[in-house]
Amino acid sequence: MGYGPRPNPCCAALRERAALCLAGNHDLGVLGEVDLAEFAPDAVASATWTRGALAPESRAYLETLRPSGRREQVELFHASPRDPVWDYVLTLDAVEASFELTEAPLMLVGHSHVPLALVLEDGQLGGGIAPEGTEVELGGGAARFLLNPGSVGQPRDGDPRAAWLLLDFGSGRAEFRRVAYPVARTQEEIRERGLPDALAERLARGV
Repeated sequence: MGYGPRPNPCCAALRERAALCLAGNHDLGVLGEVDLAEFAPDAVASATWTRGALAPESRAYLETLRPSGRREQVELFHASPRDPVWDYVLTLDAVEASFELTEAPLMLVGHSHVPLALVLEDGQLGGGIAPEGTEVELGGGAARFLLNPGSVGQPRDGDPRAAWLLLDFGSGRAEFRRVAYPVARTQEEIRERGLPDALAERLARGV
């Protein structure tokens, strides 16, 4: 069975539905905008395969994306404000720097694949890892928030279900959610394409 360049329905759905989409380090690696020498060996294999499988229209779409963005009252970063491509917001230093380098009431980050709900209020930091069902009241006061939705494709918090975040600006609430997906089928597809087995195995463990 061949897996050459072909239209990607998921990419098409993103273009149609996402008002704002950010580029991640893997996207930039596939495009050649960051050196694959900075990636782990399994990630290099994945990016190399993707370069060959990516349809021209999907590549053109990725080329329009950047690793940071802004909407009213929200600043977004694939990784963090101090390094939108590579920084992991998993340490106190990274958290403090993220708040210092931004001004919006709400900041959204990713890259670590770990769902987080952090708050800065009256000079004090609070919060931490945000498992399924965690709810955050965003409105009112001088509090600022840093949220990481986690990862749809490769969670790393020990829960293999896809992680996502529901933001309701009307009610001023955020809710961390999980949804099961066919992990075994996804693992089979990874192996069929000759990609490293570790990329398949980790999906079942959420690491």
